[in-house]
Amino acid sequence: MRDDGRVTSAFQPVFSPLVTSAVETERHVASAGWDQPPRLFALVRTQDLLAREPHLRGQVPEGDDPDGYTAIEQENLPHTSSLESLLGRLAWPEEVDGVALAVERIVVPPEAERDLPDNPEQATEALAAHPERKDVRLLVAVLRDGESTCLLRQREHDSDDKVAMGSDIAPGLVHALAASLED
Repeated sequence: MRDDGRVTSAFQPVFSPLVTSAVETERHVASAGWDQPPRLFALVRTQDLLAREPHLRGQVPEGDDPDGYTAIEQENLPHTSSLESLLGRLAWPEEVDGVALAVERIVVPPEAERDLPDNPEQATEALAAHPERKDVRLLVAVLRDGESTCLLRQREHDSDDKVAMGSDIAPGLVHALAASLED
């Protein structure tokens, strides 16, 4: 209700600081288009970052939320044979409150996976050529306290207002990222 007693019809959801940061990070990644390699971000409380690095004031948006997070992209990731290998080698200093990972995947109907070749390269080619394939980008964000969120954007519905959000979209990635934050 407004101050003048009239009821407004616009509902604005209130997101946690993690979800807000994940949405902002996903939009940042989306702005670079499709066919990207995995992108990894450290999440740090904006207030703590600016206290440690005061020269960043003016460069880092402070926002309205004192508990908000800033995503810091980790560039020059080491080359590995698989995403699992990379995630298994991650460790974060205590100043990092969380981590976010953006990764693109191919999704096919379950029956398309039944008769895949045993050779991983041939299986990938078969999936990529499948007529019902869907290209998606996942952004998974996890905090040290266990809070997590996942966002999913489809290439065929590539719009900021068509991004799915939930905590159980990519449980394996949530678990792997959470493990990288353990002491």
